[in-house]
Amino acid sequence: MEQSELGDSHSCGGCSRNDEIISVEAPARLDTLPEDCISMVVSHTSPRDACVVASVSKTVKSAAGSDLVWEKFLPQDYSSLVPRSVDFSSKKEIYMSLADDSVLIDDGKKSIWWEKGSGKKCYMLSAMDLNIIWIDRPLYWKWNTDPESKFEKVAELRHVCCFRIRGKISCGMLSKGTHYLVYLVFKRTSGGSVGFEETPMEAQVGFVGKESSKSFVLLEPSRRGYRYSCVWRRPVYREFRTGRPREGVRGEREADGHVEEPKERGDGWSEVKLGNFYISDGGCDDDGDEIEFAIMEPRNSEMGQRKSGLIFQGIEIRSLPNHQILTISDLKYQQSLKLLY
Repeated sequence: MEQSELGDSHSCGGCSRNDEIISVEAPARLDTLPEDCISMVVSHTSPRDACVVASVSKTVKSAAGSDLVWEKFLPQDYSSLVPRSVDFSSKKEIYMSLADDSVLIDDGKKSIWWEKGSGKKCYMLSAMDLNIIWIDRPLYWKWNTDPESKFEKVAELRHVCCFRIRGKISCGMLSKGTHYLVYLVFKRTSGGSVGFEETPMEAQVGFVGKESSKSFVLLEPSRRGYRYSCVWRRPVYREFRTGRPREGVRGEREADGHVEEPKERGDGWSEVKLGNFYISDGGCDDDGDEIEFAIMEPRNSEMGQRKSGLIFQGIEIRSLPNHQILTISDLKYQQSLKLLY
């Protein structure tokens, strides 16, 4: 028992009104509880938390790594995603394997995995699962294989003057209470691309039947750096922002103007963010509702410009890691990463 001094306390079980010294039972340490109780508590947290708390003691580590805990973190349909040729020793091992490596679903047209720290579902829709204008014309597009792709086929752009790629995913496939980011995954051909350098494309992300968020993206990195005008939708170069506008852009009004640029992923591909969306804790109004995403030429841009030389693997839908949403101390986050990865 541990004694604490409290001032002017008049209602406390087991103590006198005239006695300012009362007895308060010290809280029990987590590792003094029965192991199954510890497991039950940890199962109501997250995979990241389970790995962090495992450092408390050997008892807690054993409880936090139990099947009771990690089966709670696995989606209900996880058994259909587990390769039958692999013999896993625990539910935690199954979880980690499916967080490290994606699994092909939907006849190889999609891949699924989950964000390791939260267990949120993530997907990539292959080019075969997207609506690409003129994809059925061999003169314009070509289906190829690529050793760096997780899918059987990738779409190679040979030559088009009208560029548009669309895709959809059902809300019922996504995790509730989750912020998602949408990325286009692509690379250049060996001969390089034509028609995309410093030519922003319009990106759209949103629920089908509702207004979509719009942004502008580049599929080739900008060499001179610019923002995008909301008036005629053409480049406004850095000189304009510094008070020395180039000829032809004087007087244009800048709005948000941000243009997303592609980044290398480290797996042989590049990606550019198309937008984001949120699935609420209650999910969608109907699990059949869909999220739609697209990338295309701006409607009032100059049409007819030849474009070629890019290879598209697909569109990736990734959950935003919890540590990027919540405020967590750098030390605690670093510790969780070491334990988790």
